Amino acid sequence: MISVSQGRLQDRRPLSIIDIGSNSIRLVVYEGLARSPTLLFNEKMLAGLGRGIVSTGKLDPEAVTRSMEEFRRFRALSNQAGAEHMYVLATAAAREAINGPDFIHRAEDVLKTEIRVLSGRQEAHYSALGIISGFYPANGIAGDLGGGSLELVDINGEAIGDGITLPLGGLRLQDMAKNSLVQAQKIARQELARAKLLKGGQGRVFYAVGGTWRNLARLHMEMNNYPLGVMHHYEIAADSAQAFLRQVAKGEVEKVKGIEGVSKNRRSLLPYGAVVLQEIMAAMQPSKIVVSAQGVREGFLYSLLDAAEQKADPLISAAEELAVLRSRSVHHAHDLVEWTGKAFKAFGIDETVDEARYRHAACLLADIGWRAHPEYRGRQSLNIIAHASFIGVDHPGRAYLALASAYRHDGIFNDGIAPEIKALAPPRVLERARVLAAMMRVVYLLTAAMPGVMPRLKWESRGNGVLALVLPASLADLYGERPAGRLAQLARITNRRLVLAVEGGPSVSVK
Repeated sequence: MISVSQGRLQDRRPLSIIDIGSNSIRLVVYEGLARSPTLLFNEKMLAGLGRGIVSTGKLDPEAVTRSMEEFRRFRALSNQAGAEHMYVLATAAAREAINGPDFIHRAEDVLKTEIRVLSGRQEAHYSALGIISGFYPANGIAGDLGGGSLELVDINGEAIGDGITLPLGGLRLQDMAKNSLVQAQKIARQELARAKLLKGGQGRVFYAVGGTWRNLARLHMEMNNYPLGVMHHYEIAADSAQAFLRQVAKGEVEKVKGIEGVSKNRRSLLPYGAVVLQEIMAAMQPSKIVVSAQGVREGFLYSLLDAAEQKADPLISAAEELAVLRSRSVHHAHDLVEWTGKAFKAFGIDETVDEARYRHAACLLADIGWRAHPEYRGRQSLNIIAHASFIGVDHPGRAYLALASAYRHDGIFNDGIAPEIKALAPPRVLERARVLAAMMRVVYLLTAAMPGVMPRLKWESRGNGVLALVLPASLADLYGERPAGRLAQLARITNRRLVLAVEGGPSVSVK
C-alpha cells in the first residue's frame, strides 16, 4: 500500500494519461479526477513518430522501437505512482500511418490497456474541452498544433462550434515543404483557406495550444523581459505577435533571445509553428493570442467529470484545495470570504464578476504561508500564489491574489513589495488587493486565524459618514489597541471615518 503524505488530498485516487502524439509521447499522472487537476508526475519523450510520414506513409521505425521501450517504463511509472486507471490517447500519426494499426496493437500489448485512437473530430472536441476547462469563460478560436495536425475549433462559453482538422502539424509541414519555410508558408495559407470558421474569429481571442506554440510564447516572454514565467493565460497583443513571428519565421532561431530554454529537438519546428500562426492571424484578425496550458489531455479529463463538477469554478476549486492543505483553518478561510464580501458592500466598493472571484480565491489563500518565519511569510506566499498551476485566472488576476497575501503579511504601505508582480496589475486591481489586505490585517487580530468570530462581527453606520466595526459583548475581550491601529490603516487607504466598537460598550474613533 502506498503511503499518502498529509501534503496530498486524502480523498483523491491517482489516474494517468499517456498521450501518443506525432512528435512527443507524454505520461502524466494526476493526483485525482478534479475540476482543477494537479500533476503528481509528468514525463515525456520526443519520439518523432510522425517524422517522414508524408513521404513514406509510415511511422518512423526507430521512433516506434524507442516508443515501445518507453511504454514499458511509462506503465511501470504509472503503477509506481499508484494510478488506479490509465487512459491512453493516440492522435494524428497513429491514426493516419499505414503501420498505425500494428503500432497500436503492439503498444496495447506492452501497456496492457486499450488505446483510444482519436479521430480528427474527437481530437478537436477534447482540445475545445481543454480550453473550456481552463478559461472562465472562453470566447474565441482554439488552435491545437501538434506534430501531425492542427485542430481549429470555435468556442463560446461552454458551446463548441465549428471545427476542422488540417495537416499542418510541425513535423508534417516540415516534410510537405521539404524543409523550405517559403514553401511552408504557401502550404499553410492554402490549407487555412479551407478553415472558414476563422472569419468568425475576427476581433476575438485566438487560444494557442501545443508545445511548439508554448515554446514560441516562452521566447516572446524572454524577448520582452516579462516578469512572470507562467505560461497559462499569457497574452500576446496582435501587433507584438506579428513582429515576433516574422523574426522566428526567418528560420534563424538560434539567434533568438532565450532559445537555450527550448530543447534542441523542438527548435527546428519553431519556424514552422511561427509560419502557421502568422497565416492564422492573417485569416482571422484576432484581438490577441492567449496561450493555454490545457489541451487534449485536460479536455479528456474534463469530459470524465459530472455536469456539476464541470460547472465549478476551477480557480476557486484550486484555492480551496490549497486552503485545505496549507492553512491553519479552512473554515476560517470560508469565514473570511463571507466577511470581506459584506465589508466591500458596507464600504461601497463595487466588484466585477472576476474581481469577486479573485477576492474569494485570495481569502482562501490568505493563510497558506503561516508555517514560514513571520519575516518571510509575505514573499513565500506571493511566490507560491503567483506561480501556482491555477487555471481560470489571467495574469492581472494572479497579481491580485499574490499581492493581497503579500500586503497582508508585509504591510499595506510597503511600496517595495514585488514591483515585478505589481507591473502586471492595473491600478484598480492594485487598489482592491491593498484594501482586501487591510481588511485581513484587521480581522486576523480578532480571530487568531480560527473560525467562529467573523460571522459575529458586523458593520454599522453611525451617521455623519462614520462606519463602525462592532464586536458582540461576548467578544469584548478581543477589543484592543492593535486591532484599532489596523482599522486606522484601513480608514486611511479607504478615506473613511471608522470606529471600533463593542456592542453596548466602548468605541474608539480611528480617524
